[in-house]
Amino acid sequence: QVQVVESGGGLVQPGGSLRLSCAASGFTLDYYAIGWFRQAPGKEREGLACISTSTSDSTPYYADSVKGRFTVSRDSAKNTVYLQMNSLQPEDTGVYYCAIAYSTVQAMCVLTERRHRYWGQGTQVTVSS
Repeated sequence: QVQVVESGGGLVQPGGSLRLSCAASGFTLDYYAIGWFRQAPGKEREGLACISTSTSDSTPYYADSVKGRFTVSRDSAKNTVYLQMNSLQPEDTGVYYCAIAYSTVQAMCVLTERRHRYWGQGTQVTVSS
């Protein structure tokens, strides 16, 4: 079976940090570009960050809103992709999703929803005092 599971969300104070995990079963994440998306309350889902395949040297991309605060990385041995989130702000509150690119041919990541095939169930991140 193919499954994608996000974890690591929770309640954090403004200025705090969280590390989200994206674990996969049924396929190897290393061969796919991975995107992180967020849906804030009452808002449309938006792309935040992504990482390209390991064979393309895992080229990252970050939206302006998170650049310098969020970092995407891979642990190939654990078949897991991480999103390290620092300096969290209340506007970072939302459900965070990990998404897998549609094809291994798509080596470079892109924050376009339609370019992703598999999505996790989401993990809630709440930034509040």
